[in-house]
Amino acid sequence: MAVHGRAALLNNPGEDVSVEDILVDSPGPNEVLIRMVASGVCHTDLTVKNLKGNGMPFPIVLGHEGAGFVEEVGEGVTHLQPGDPVVIAYRAPCDQCPACRRGDPRHCYMALRPKPRIHRASDNALCSQVLRCGTFSTHTVVHAKAAIKMPANMPLEKACLIACGVITGVGATMNTVNVFPGSSVAVVGCGGVGLSVIQGARIAHAKQIIAVDVNPVKLEWAKQYGATHVVNASEVDAVEAVRGLVTDDWAGYEGGVDFAFEATGLMKCIEQSVRMVNYNGTAVTIGFPASTDSVTLNVGNMDTGVYWNKVNLAVSHCGDALPSVDFPLMAQLYLNGQLNLDDMVTDVISLDDVEAAFHKMETGNVIRSVIRF
Repeated sequence: MAVHGRAALLNNPGEDVSVEDILVDSPGPNEVLIRMVASGVCHTDLTVKNLKGNGMPFPIVLGHEGAGFVEEVGEGVTHLQPGDPVVIAYRAPCDQCPACRRGDPRHCYMALRPKPRIHRASDNALCSQVLRCGTFSTHTVVHAKAAIKMPANMPLEKACLIACGVITGVGATMNTVNVFPGSSVAVVGCGGVGLSVIQGARIAHAKQIIAVDVNPVKLEWAKQYGATHVVNASEVDAVEAVRGLVTDDWAGYEGGVDFAFEATGLMKCIEQSVRMVNYNGTAVTIGFPASTDSVTLNVGNMDTGVYWNKVNLAVSHCGDALPSVDFPLMAQLYLNGQLNLDDMVTDVISLDDVEAAFHKMETGNVIRSVIRF
């Protein structure tokens, strides 16, 4: 029997978000119905809106950073039961692709997805779900492997942040690359993901964590989350400033960080990150690019060129997470006091406030707005 609910929808390209009634079918085999408790408003949802759906059929249920309680399980689901608190993962390994078959589920080619179960009530149209989730909704249906059980004492309005922004940043430091104790790290872009990179580097015991941004407020946030140095890229050359801050006991050392993380989606910042790293250092790109974006990298410069500096370039998708392992780990780090999620929630909003939250994301100082259902 269909469940009545409400969701923030994109109905047509270029339109504002519309909060409307929905009907949600019961879950099918290997699916679960989730009653949402909270969802973070991530920049990726705004990007989907700005890119006019990013290829998904309309109408679209926004949201992919959610947590709630299992309300109903489909046939074949044995590891979850109604009442279980869960965080929804947008990457659940398929077990069938070449990466999964060779024992590398972190690099699964094809994430598991539910069948379309959400209908716009006004005309019964089937809705797409952003990143197979659709968490800007009172209810959603996801593949059962995408619902990751949380400890009973984990507050879900904080746990929802694990689903994307936090695991993307922290995971980039522990899965995409291995930030080692005593290493030097630069983080370009200090929004929710960048601050999570900083936290991951701090947890990994990096010696230097250099935060780079053009917004003084975000640079102050960076200090609170573990940055040892900050660089305002609107005032100085960011590459020169970062390289000038790195020191080492070896007299012949010429600067550059071991790891530079780009968390903006801006092509200029990728280029800067490549030039910030030391010999054999690694630049990691995290931000969501547009289909037409490209970068130009210098190869031959003796100090910062890709060839002579032996630069490694890595790409991080959702922190290369294995949600069944990494989400409970993030929850435990929070419960142990090692991972700060409380201060990342800068606004608590209702479902009707999504459009305003998007506007604030573009124009104001916000880490995460969290919808509380």
